[in-house]
Amino acid sequence: MRTVTIVGASLSGLYAARELRAQGFDGRLVIVGEEPHLPYDRPPLSKNFLSGRTDEDQLALTDADETAGLDAEWLLGVRARGLDTRGRTVVLDDGRTVSTDGVVLATGAAARRLPGGSLAGVHTLRTLDDARALRADLGLGARQVVVIGGGFIGAETASSCAGLGHAVTVVEAAPLPLVPQLGADMAAVCAALHRRRGVELITGTGVAGLRGTATVTGVDLTDGRTLPADIVIVGIGATPNTSWLVGSTLALHDGVLCDDGCATALPQVVAVGDVARVGGSRAEHWTSATEQPRVAVTNLLAGRTLQRVRTVPYFWSDQYGSRIQFAGRHRDGDTVHLTEGEITDDGPGESGFLAHYERGGRTVAVLGVDQPRAFLRARRELQRQVREQAVPAVL
Repeated sequence: MRTVTIVGASLSGLYAARELRAQGFDGRLVIVGEEPHLPYDRPPLSKNFLSGRTDEDQLALTDADETAGLDAEWLLGVRARGLDTRGRTVVLDDGRTVSTDGVVLATGAAARRLPGGSLAGVHTLRTLDDARALRADLGLGARQVVVIGGGFIGAETASSCAGLGHAVTVVEAAPLPLVPQLGADMAAVCAALHRRRGVELITGTGVAGLRGTATVTGVDLTDGRTLPADIVIVGIGATPNTSWLVGSTLALHDGVLCDDGCATALPQVVAVGDVARVGGSRAEHWTSATEQPRVAVTNLLAGRTLQRVRTVPYFWSDQYGSRIQFAGRHRDGDTVHLTEGEITDDGPGESGFLAHYERGGRTVAVLGVDQPRAFLRARRELQRQVREQAVPAVL
């Protein structure tokens, strides 16, 4: 294998490049990125960057020394348009082609949009350019902000906007935000953080449309209400960036289908990060993007699946001064036990709490709110159990 091309100058793409060099690949390394930026850290975009506590230079994931050490060709600001699997060629939007022996797919996902989302004042938050535009809009003075979607991006953005002094309303179509991730009981506890900090949370109601001609002025709800809005932030999930792969013979279904070693059905093609559906599951989390590349690169260089992803799913979210951490994966019917701290009628207690999710007599997930040390111990124990029981990658 003389040339490997990483499509996606993302977090997972950077980790794949590091792994290729660390595992002994000394051939030509090409990294294609749709954005003009070198890889940067996305989690702070909805938090410290939006609130002005983090500058752009602090988002960088690599520096000049590492970039030089990787000895890669960076093709930035250009999209991949197609993958010719027979000719082993990546076709770029500007007409160039890259002949390659191996391919790492790390194109991530794109924010879903609403009809009418082209109005001024309507934002998504997925990229650095998105965050720049939203921060500039928020800096124009006190605004009425409506956040559509109460998931992690929506909640974190709402928290940042409230902290900047804006009047914020969160609209969530489901009965509660984060039920798929946390279960109904714990989702209700975390939802209380919004109201505790003066943010209005409207649940069980969808969005019928946006009002405005050139600039957004309001959000029409399916229950007949209209919310006035100077700024609308759409946080309704993301779609994996696979459209450029249509016609490549790769199996696509809510991502690139892979085995539990990140290998696709095509030889010498692997996928990592938000675009990869590994072992039946696609996880849009920082830890997946950083842990999958080691296994993927091992299997890419070997030409077959030698290793499998066996990490415990993990994510965290910073909202209203609280850190929410979750490891594992819950299912309906799991029993939840509070093991540390307390929960009040108004949400997490002053010292936070730790909860264990149990299924069939064993712990399958843990949730911590402002309990970093206790959560770390519980997460390590959960990881130990997974290793000892040799369970599949997806719990």
